[in-house]
Amino acid sequence: MNDIFAVFGVSLLWATVRKSVPLIFASTGGFFSERAGVINIGLEGMMLFGAFSGAIISVTTHNPWLGIAGAAVVGGMIGYLHAIATITLRANQIISGVAINMLGVGATIFLCQVCMGGERSFSLGPVDRLPLWGPFIPLVYLALLVVGGAFVFCYFTIPGLRLRAVGEHPRAADTQGVNVNRTRFLAVITSGVCAGLGGAYLPFFSGSFTKNMTSGQGFIALAALIFGKWNPLGALAACLLFGFADAFQESLQGRGGLPSQIFQVIPYILTIVALTGIIGRSTPPSALGKHYERETSK
Repeated sequence: MNDIFAVFGVSLLWATVRKSVPLIFASTGGFFSERAGVINIGLEGMMLFGAFSGAIISVTTHNPWLGIAGAAVVGGMIGYLHAIATITLRANQIISGVAINMLGVGATIFLCQVCMGGERSFSLGPVDRLPLWGPFIPLVYLALLVVGGAFVFCYFTIPGLRLRAVGEHPRAADTQGVNVNRTRFLAVITSGVCAGLGGAYLPFFSGSFTKNMTSGQGFIALAALIFGKWNPLGALAACLLFGFADAFQESLQGRGGLPSQIFQVIPYILTIVALTGIIGRSTPPSALGKHYERETSK
């Protein structure tokens, strides 16, 4: 028992923040998309594309800042693909997201093998990694800025009001002159950019890219969004909770005489609890998952 209490300290706090960063980026991305009425199950795949593109660009150019920019652009492109499928072609939003996840797993492994001579992983050299600003790399601070920016944008600006109106009452927003589909397009692309940045954090933090390195974090980010009641600050708190659970289980491994597997399942138990609505019922945007087609006068 003393071993368990011994893990609490500044190191656990820093580990919690570090573990939370990819979830914060991805959940904020999901916030933009789902507040506009488009389900984004594809966050996991977008994160994978961001992780690979950020790492490979950084290794190729030896410029991590270009890697970060590339991850954001690639994430936005995958978001655009999801928007084309779900908004223009009116495909099922969940199926489109699942397809993006499957594409992310397969395409990143294939591209890694092509670029790295058959290898499914590669390491980033010292010049390829972001510098430390204090205890964290710059992406940690950027994640907090993104959350704050999302909150201010959506709740204190006219475009943010329009975004939320599109997700709640698209017909009413349309009658007020808001272009519903264009707003949704931009929201889904922004969602991809955020998810790409969240994925890019993983290789820059760990120092290497490995196949399927997101390990379900896109889905946990969605759970955090639901847990946070589709509010960026609520999602931030949920991400920190999940990050704490992950950091805590890592700190407890080998301590207390208990099998490490007991602590490894803590983040997933919390995810299930969040999705079942035991800790407060979350109400999604009214038009979430519903296609919108503008009425034409006869």
